[in-house]
Amino acid sequence: MDIASLIGTLFGLAILLFVGFETSHGHFSMFYSQEGVLMVFGGSISVVFMAMPMEKLKCVPGFLRRFMFHKATPPAEVIALLRNLSEKSRRDGLLALEAEIAKIKDGFLVQALKMAVDGTSPETIETTLRMEVLAMQERHRAGKKFFDLIKLYGPGWGLVGTLVGQIGMFGNLGGGDVGAMGKMLAIAVVCTMYGTILANAIAGPIGDKLSLRSGEEIINREMMLQGILSIQYGDNPRMTVDKMLAFIPAPQRAKLKAAA
Repeated sequence: MDIASLIGTLFGLAILLFVGFETSHGHFSMFYSQEGVLMVFGGSISVVFMAMPMEKLKCVPGFLRRFMFHKATPPAEVIALLRNLSEKSRRDGLLALEAEIAKIKDGFLVQALKMAVDGTSPETIETTLRMEVLAMQERHRAGKKFFDLIKLYGPGWGLVGTLVGQIGMFGNLGGGDVGAMGKMLAIAVVCTMYGTILANAIAGPIGDKLSLRSGEEIINREMMLQGILSIQYGDNPRMTVDKMLAFIPAPQRAKLKAAA
């Protein structure tokens, strides 16, 4: 579970409910508009179907899981694991690492280690794994794109709903029906609210978190790649660790080096 995502979600929801309760005195139904829901949420869904292929849309549940559940291996664990593999390789030989493959859960690292143990050339290992990283980036980019589209077009559909509500209100001016005009005005305002919440409280934060997680995972993959290549070259374990630490911001290096 990503604690930060959970805290942010619950905190934002609590603020929204508290302010809504104080404003409506518990009558939350005044914030609901069937027309607004259809216009903003239905319109936003139509946009993503128009803009993205179906195979990408089928991955949306996975994108949401990545937002709430972060399973990437922390950098400290990556460095410690590869340092241990490097020490074992220097002591017992590269083939001794074959027994360690079954203990590793990260598929990318397993693939890299298998290729190294099988005697694949460093150039081939690097080329193959970099293609894996590029494919992963493309998958992550599709996830962020989904939420970027909602962030971009959700408020636009909210504006459309606002304009429709205003037109309906003006259309009832001649009849003098205050109730009908009030309903149309409420639809106009609620559509704007729905679009704003959808973009700024849901789609925007999720897309930004996915982008950050993607960057972290790419760094992890690069660390693993450089670590495996260093092991295959027969580098000293300290040099292997130093190569991986090059991907870590300077203020964190001393702490990670000590932990490794």
